[in-house]
Amino acid sequence: MGALPGQPFQKRAFMQSLTKRRMSPDELDMLLRTSTGSGCRVESELTDGWFNTAYRVLLDDGRPAIVKLAPPADAAVLRYERGIMATEAMVYRRIADLPEPGIPTPALFYAGAEFLALSVLSGTRWDQAAAQLSPDSEAALRRDLGAVVARLHTLTPEDGRFGYPAAESGLSASSWRTAFTDMVEALLDEAVRWRSPLDVSPDSIRALVAEGAYTLDEVTDPRLVHFDLWPGNIFVDAPGSGGSARITGLIDHERAFWGDPAAELVSLGFGGDTGPESDLVLGYLEAGGTLDFTPALHHRLALYRLYLGLLLVVECGPRGYGTDHLAYCRRTLGESVTGLQALG
Repeated sequence: MGALPGQPFQKRAFMQSLTKRRMSPDELDMLLRTSTGSGCRVESELTDGWFNTAYRVLLDDGRPAIVKLAPPADAAVLRYERGIMATEAMVYRRIADLPEPGIPTPALFYAGAEFLALSVLSGTRWDQAAAQLSPDSEAALRRDLGAVVARLHTLTPEDGRFGYPAAESGLSASSWRTAFTDMVEALLDEAVRWRSPLDVSPDSIRALVAEGAYTLDEVTDPRLVHFDLWPGNIFVDAPGSGGSARITGLIDHERAFWGDPAAELVSLGFGGDTGPESDLVLGYLEAGGTLDFTPALHHRLALYRLYLGLLLVVECGPRGYGTDHLAYCRRTLGESVTGLQALG
């Protein structure tokens, strides 16, 4: 993630991160062979990810697969990132149990403490296919995406709690107000650790959250929120003239949390309009999703944009991102603060 709705999303072709863990082909083969009994032949490294390392491989049984590696055990990660590979595995398993039409996503072949092996999706990342899509195809895809997200939001936690699923984060609570406030506080603690340039005082951020916290009490039913559905995490089939475009899969579920399904609009906004009359929202409502664009909802969305902006700035520390990207993240946070302050 890297932009607020309405802004161009800045994603470099290859982003170096200190959290990335690389293995030689022999090491990766041994990891899988030891853990699953099946080795692999490495075909290439996928360079689009910003947190995990991913390789395209051919498993010994002939299946093509994507292997994602968790950061090294000694890598510095943010509190909410602790245990998120297990979160991703959980989401794939929960999706696999949904009735048809389900949710297009990779199949989980294997899951270990430090890796996932997933099926290879057909199609192309939406951000890379955008130039091939006509306005009508784009609109149809957005409507279809809304329906897919509505089905995703039928997933609920087994324990009824809000927040991040991984116990390692310690960021879950019985109410959304408490969970979200704790999520923000965890990032503010990390900002001190990494000396993050927030350009606004932590107490000012706390005050903005406290002022709008009453709107969070409207959320009483925790649902799975992907929170990273920018176009690079959505695969589409974009055939030539005469064909119809379709969504072939959602990827990178590791940052999901149990919370307010409306928070999904923050990342979905990276790909287009998410307003009440948008194709995406119409598809969402037609598929059974619920969205009521009240003043309270708009206030909650402003809080979620603040959370994202804070996250983007703070993560630059442990990942070692450069000054250009940090400057962009600071602008994003600043605009989210301004937007929230304007609500009064």
